[in-house]
Amino acid sequence: MSIPELLSNGLLNPSATTLIVFTLITTHITVLAVTLYLHRCQAHRALWLHPIVSHFFRFWLWAGTGMNTKEWAAVHRKHHADCETEEDPHSPVIQGLSKILWDQAGAYRIAAAKPEILDRYGAGTPDDWMENNVYKHGFLGITLLAIVEVALFGVIGITVWAIQMAWIPLVGGVINGIGHYWGYRNFECPDAARNIMPWGILIGGEELHNNHHTYANSAKLSAKPWEFDIGWMWIRILSAVGLAKAHGTGPVAVQGEHKPLDKETALALINDRFNVMAKYAKTVIAPVVAEQKAAAGSASKDLFKRAKQLLRREDSLLDDASRARLEHLFEVPELKTVYDMRLRLQAIWDQRTGDLETVVQSLRDWCAEAEASGHAALAEFTEELRRYQMPQLRTATA
Repeated sequence: MSIPELLSNGLLNPSATTLIVFTLITTHITVLAVTLYLHRCQAHRALWLHPIVSHFFRFWLWAGTGMNTKEWAAVHRKHHADCETEEDPHSPVIQGLSKILWDQAGAYRIAAAKPEILDRYGAGTPDDWMENNVYKHGFLGITLLAIVEVALFGVIGITVWAIQMAWIPLVGGVINGIGHYWGYRNFECPDAARNIMPWGILIGGEELHNNHHTYANSAKLSAKPWEFDIGWMWIRILSAVGLAKAHGTGPVAVQGEHKPLDKETALALINDRFNVMAKYAKTVIAPVVAEQKAAAGSASKDLFKRAKQLLRREDSLLDDASRARLEHLFEVPELKTVYDMRLRLQAIWDQRTGDLETVVQSLRDWCAEAEASGHAALAEFTEELRRYQMPQLRTATA
């Protein structure tokens, strides 16, 4: 083969179909390296990966992205610690959607260059010879990949390489930009994270961003029966052959028979507090809004526009227009009652680091007031709360 032919076709002389398939497979592996290794395993310790799998992903990230494990984990932990504040490395709420969507990699590099962030948030990441002498040189990895792909595919290999290099910056911009700006929320976590779509396939399950910010230490990012996390599918496959193990998959509380509200109930409710508040929105707020809307008639229809969403929304995320609209809704006493009761229940979770007996008494007082309110939905919800249990406690005391 002549040099011009080698440059044109490479060693493999691949067809267009082969190039497309190769690019799709390699970019998917890169996404898996980020979501399984960097994100769920290293940043959040939600997942254990066999050293063979971990080192494969480290090598792949070095060659396919040039990213460093400690830097990525530290910046991501910082993001969770200071989400939607001036200290957040990449918040579209603070820096603007366009900035994070199109230049999330730039925001990442700025944060990763700060030693104080790496020192505080980068603990526990790999610190061996390969990391310190090879993988820290990201430019070397991506250059090596470019040389290999041009040799194999010819000049078209430069296009394949360019797509691979652009993939994670694009994915990161989508997750950290759109994922804090547009989509649906299963849970009212105290930041703007949203699920971009219920089927986490294209970017490894990271589409389920609201679920992740709610249960950051869960190796499984899907939370509802209709949601799909392809990253979790791969974890299950790796687990089946002993190459992975999930440390957590979200809350462990269950519902059983009705019983007096005690410390076990309080622990279970705290463990599953985001689901509890989601159920409150569905079984208390929604029926009361529907009832009041029906009673008000068509003349007041505009008053109830977006009422369910506003009455359940995390208070810190409300803008001035939303707060003004809430004040109009509060002209209906029943809506003001269910909103105030939601805030009071939320406040109980905020004191969860205090004395458990105090939490139990606060819950009992809340239930007593809910039952005395005259709202059937509120009274029924107290019955729901009394069914919460912690299965491991029951096993230990059986």
